[in-house]
Amino acid sequence: MKMKLIYGLCFITIVFAAASCKKYLDVNTDPNNPVTASENLILPPIITDIGTTVAGGTFSVSNISGVAEINAYWMQQISLNQPLPQFESYSFPTGEAEFPWGEMYINILQNLKRLSEEAEANGNHSYGVISKVLTAYTLGVTTDLWGDIPYTQAFEGNLHPAYDKQEDIYNLIFKTLDSAITENQIDPGNLTPGVDDFLYQGDMSKWEKFAYALKARHYMHLTKAPGHTAPAQATLALDALSHAFTSADDEATLDIYSDAAGHESPWFKNTEIGQGGVVLGAPLIDSLVSRSDPRLPIIANKGSQGTYLGRESSSDVVPDVTIFSTIADYYAGPSTPVPILPYSELEFIKAEATFYVSGAAAAQPIYQQAIKDNMVKLGLNLTSPAVTGYLARRGTLTAENALQRIMEEKSIADFLSAETFTDWRRTGFPKINMVANPQAGITTIPRRYPYSAQEISTNPQPENTNVKITDRVWWDQP
Repeated sequence: MKMKLIYGLCFITIVFAAASCKKYLDVNTDPNNPVTASENLILPPIITDIGTTVAGGTFSVSNISGVAEINAYWMQQISLNQPLPQFESYSFPTGEAEFPWGEMYINILQNLKRLSEEAEANGNHSYGVISKVLTAYTLGVTTDLWGDIPYTQAFEGNLHPAYDKQEDIYNLIFKTLDSAITENQIDPGNLTPGVDDFLYQGDMSKWEKFAYALKARHYMHLTKAPGHTAPAQATLALDALSHAFTSADDEATLDIYSDAAGHESPWFKNTEIGQGGVVLGAPLIDSLVSRSDPRLPIIANKGSQGTYLGRESSSDVVPDVTIFSTIADYYAGPSTPVPILPYSELEFIKAEATFYVSGAAAAQPIYQQAIKDNMVKLGLNLTSPAVTGYLARRGTLTAENALQRIMEEKSIADFLSAETFTDWRRTGFPKINMVANPQAGITTIPRRYPYSAQEISTNPQPENTNVKITDRVWWDQP
């Protein structure tokens, strides 16, 4: 595992040196001179980048917050014991958007295009499948954060690529995933993935399941989108789920980290002492304590006063940050894997979709099984009084409470997932309140990312002009 991380990060340094060095180029840079490399060399750093900077929320070399970490601040799962302004007080200037925007476009999407072109030119269809699945994943994250984005013209040498509407990007995501599924049925080619595939070691049946899992995720994102209904989207999602992950053995998880210096898991790097006091948020800790959730000691460490204590977002800086609970090793140990799309997400998608189609009673056993599976994954005994009591208290779904309970449990099972921000926007759960000291002019909880300063200055378009982080994206309807 250690060698995987060295391999991936070294290749990032070599291939992306011209696109990084703490200066993140924007989408308008001419991409028509790609570095020549075979598919098995292009793939490892792409997967590493997705796991570390998107799902893992950081880029430890640059010590900059990535997608999942920013989302965790906004969802008040974590808090930073530092003076304002900062992300959790909704301070997100366009300059801060350079890193996540550049990661998506330069270090991931542009290089996925290179991977796709090499695979197509060489007839190596397994790599073509992987490039399409990861492109769909990355496009989904990008459009869910920014809304309309440049893509169809972005990598064609156009200095001012037009923006695609979010609805069109969603249609492209589904088309890309369908194409990946179809391509997976033909001859894989002469060069096939193996150890360079950090997710599935070349098991293409699991990549196909990943494609269906992404279809289910994105169908459910559109439950309130214009021209869509929750029952219709749920029906599509349930069909996709029938071909997706069947157990935690199928989930997309990046397991390449170790306790060697410089090779630690991103959430370990996000929350180590040198990061300035990243601790758990009060809403998360308070909810776990109030429900006597047996997962609490697996998620959180007690503070120095011997209690579970979360920090209120954007509150005053305290002299002794050790009084607050921190993320436990299960989620933030140095060798902890990073889930890119966990099986638990699909279980709760199935519960939510079943609720929309067949009602609360039909969703209840699916919902309870999802909680049980998460408890087992975390090492809890399902017959213990703490677990059986919790299941009894949380088990009965009704028409009135079903969506709230499903989303609350999903947010715990998928703790630190960037997807929680999307779920909150489309459902309103788990419930959170605005922070006490928001950035001046911000009157509601943010609902999208700002475009990067470079993108706005070099590619001015109507879609990236006068955008506020409190604006809603296309599918995010009241």
